[in-house]
Amino acid sequence: MAFAPKPGCPICGIVATAAVQVPGQPPRSPTCPDAPAEPEIIWRDENFTAYREKTYPVSSNGHIIIAFNLHVPSIYTLSSSDLPLLVNVKNLGRRLLSASPPSSSPLFSSGNSSSPSVPLQPTESQFRIGFITPPFKDNKIPITDHLHAHAYLAPADMLGWWRGVAYGPLAWYAIDDLIAEIRESVSNNRVKSGYDNRINAPIDTVPEAGARTGAADGNEYTASSLAIPDVEDGLASPRSSNTSFTSSSSGHIPHLHV
Repeated sequence: MAFAPKPGCPICGIVATAAVQVPGQPPRSPTCPDAPAEPEIIWRDENFTAYREKTYPVSSNGHIIIAFNLHVPSIYTLSSSDLPLLVNVKNLGRRLLSASPPSSSPLFSSGNSSSPSVPLQPTESQFRIGFITPPFKDNKIPITDHLHAHAYLAPADMLGWWRGVAYGPLAWYAIDDLIAEIRESVSNNRVKSGYDNRINAPIDTVPEAGARTGAADGNEYTASSLAIPDVEDGLASPRSSNTSFTSSSSGHIPHLHV
């Protein structure tokens, strides 16, 4: 199998754990005092596993890691046919950050101290979703050969100057920029995807935009995508499923279908 699990890869281990974890079950405490606690899985589907980074978050407003289930080594493995996957990462990151910020986040507010805190919706400018490109890495999460996206809400108030290099302009590849660059590499100049106002870019309403390539004579030579077909499309095994892992019904995250 291409991109099969790699022995000893921490993210491959997390993906395997999420595949058998009961939805809503809290992560187990380590049996050894020095062993790390299991991550809090908050989403799993055919292509991605997402968990909350609680040990070394870069933001008190929320930091989520979205890992490819396959052991994909880097963004340079992706092709234009994987554009729908990248759009899915972007939408999933935004949805998870909006639905379940950590309880200690400043985004929780309560007008009455006796009433439960209510999460506030993050503003558009707070979303940060992207990849750290090799040879740079987050020295607190030093995994460089299993593709995963970081999604967090600005400001990165827990980052620190040394880790800031990995999340700065030298190493950070925003997912909007990656999607735009791939689209423009396979499209003509009439398809404009990388302009200043990215919030309501019309092309973003079509996740598959730019995913198919071909010649002027009509022959198509689109590369195979890494995506595993969604069971709702009738193209996947009935045993595959999309699972939202939530600690309470109020934090339920509906199925994300692209």
